[in-house]
Amino acid sequence: MTEKLLDAVEIGEETARASVIWLHGLGADGNDFRPIVPELRLPDSANVRFIFPHAPEQPVTLNGGMVMRAWFDLVSLDWGGRQDAAGIRAAAGQIQALMARENERGVPDERIILAGFSQGGAVALHLGLRHPRRIAGILALSTYLPLQDTVAEERSAANAETPIFMAHGTMDPVLDLRLGEQSREELEALGYKVEWHTYPMAHAVCMEEIVAVGKWISSTFKV
Repeated sequence: MTEKLLDAVEIGEETARASVIWLHGLGADGNDFRPIVPELRLPDSANVRFIFPHAPEQPVTLNGGMVMRAWFDLVSLDWGGRQDAAGIRAAAGQIQALMARENERGVPDERIILAGFSQGGAVALHLGLRHPRRIAGILALSTYLPLQDTVAEERSAANAETPIFMAHGTMDPVLDLRLGEQSREELEALGYKVEWHTYPMAHAVCMEEIVAVGKWISSTFKV
């Protein structure tokens, strides 16, 4: 790997047998979801390493050009609206580099979950559906499916049956619930099996959701 890897917060042993690469939302950083790890209540036998990378800083059009940590530029949040395709693909490449490092550390792709919240979840969905080798699962919270029109052509057969967990707040003022529902419907129309949850919350996470995520991770890694 010639490019510099993204800086990241890591929790877990060097001898981990599974990894979760968890991408934060717009304007946050890798510390945002660090406190969630003990709340997931994974058994010690799971031996999972959590990697929370920091997105690069860049101007965001939808926020008036303000420079902040972002996985890609946001131009529109409308279904089918204009999207930063190059930025989304570049972010996916940066996460694949982290996946390659996990391979070097002894964790194969099929023991890696791609996770993300909001904009980070969009990257997790984009990459998870297209990655050429089977991954363990995709965890997409309060987010949407980006570059919808290209999924059918670009998706990887290796991840046609990869477990997908999606959750959304019914009172989300940032990414409307309908955006999440449309994403789920699009995935299901393409044959993906989506475990879908809604919670009475805004653009956030709640304890009931965290408990469900912990159970899903344990089930996905079979621990």
